[in-house]
This record gives sequence, structure tokens and C-alpha cells, in this order.
Amino acid sequence: MGEKVGEKWSEKWSEKWSENQVKILRLIMQNSRISRAEISRSVGINPSAVQRHLDTFKKKGVLKRVGPDKGGHWEVVE
Repeated sequence: MGEKVGEKWSEKWSEKWSENQVKILRLIMQNSRISRAEISRSVGINPSAVQRHLDTFKKKGVLKRVGPDKGGHWEVVE
């Protein structure tokens, strides 16, 4: 995704989501194959908190998982 589009989305997200949630979405946009453990280390929160955020994103239709847990990737839908 282009830098300007990414910036636009980040601005939109910052109005809707917490700081950690925005960080998670940015990480996923940078690397769609990032693991929950990698997100946890980068954001500085525990893996179960990352999972709760991912579940929220999936429930709200912002994020979807394509493929299996190992070898799949994330897609930002919104």
C-alpha cells in the first residue's frame, strides 16, 4: 500500500482505535505474515492481549486471516 494511503488509514484508525490497536494494524500492513509473538514484542503487550485485539478486528470486519495459522497471512479489509 502506498505511503499516503497508509497515512490516511492511520489517521482514520487513530480516531477509532487505541494506540496499541493502531500499532498492531500498522505492523500487519507492513508485514502481512507477522506472528502474534512478533506483534507482542513490537507493541510491548502480552500475546493474549494481541489475540484479543485481533479478535476485535476480525469481529468488526477490519481484518481477516487468509490461509492456515502457519503459512497464512493477514488482510486489512477496512
